[in-house]
Amino acid sequence: MARFFVEKEKIGEGFIIIDGSDAHHIARSLRMAEGDEIVVCDGSGTEYRCRLTRIRDEECRCEIIEQLVSEAESPVEITLCMAYPKGDKLEVVIQKAVELGASRIIPFESSRCIKRPKAEKAEKQTARLQRIAEEAAKQCGRAKIPTVVQPMSYSAMLDEAKGCSAALFCYENEGGLTVKNLLKEMNKPDSIAIIVGAEGGFSPEEAEEAKARGCLSVSLGNRILRCETAPLFALTAISYEYEL
Repeated sequence: MARFFVEKEKIGEGFIIIDGSDAHHIARSLRMAEGDEIVVCDGSGTEYRCRLTRIRDEECRCEIIEQLVSEAESPVEITLCMAYPKGDKLEVVIQKAVELGASRIIPFESSRCIKRPKAEKAEKQTARLQRIAEEAAKQCGRAKIPTVVQPMSYSAMLDEAKGCSAALFCYENEGGLTVKNLLKEMNKPDSIAIIVGAEGGFSPEEAEEAKARGCLSVSLGNRILRCETAPLFALTAISYEYEL
């Protein structure tokens, strides 16, 4: 069933208004008809099963059949912090991270990043990444659109990560605590941050800074994972432990 997101002010008593590009998509691309059913989400975890009652290129109206609390959201608010990788890897990671339950994605610069975002292009690039997150949310049945923030420095990212109940620093040189054991040992947190590096990983100095600021250094296993694999591995581990 087609899924759309609207702002809360578009939701009335028993009806919802869909306008802009989504209305055009319903009318022209999907060629939907009055009486067809769709799912509309308010972006905060509530979804509405609706029936289209009026279709116009510029605005569509639908009646609410049923209001539901989405079951597609993770019970833990997850922030993925990823150092800038090469090429289009970040786009792929964002798409898959949304599917795996991430609520927020923070790209950041680390000492070993090969590719670095250009300040003058940051706003445009972030808008593109946000659209990728929105499309992924629609595709996988999410009721919230995860937020992609503009690139941060390493220090600013650590500040954001420490705002979560737990911050997991995924470090290839961590020889002790594994992500599996950590998740089993601690009580389910309200929020959790996952910090992963770019192609070159993290420098020893960055690892020490993360630990000094309260991040929990964890291993993702005995194999060295690619930078685009590591965040998906960690997200899957969290889903397995707290969601399934």
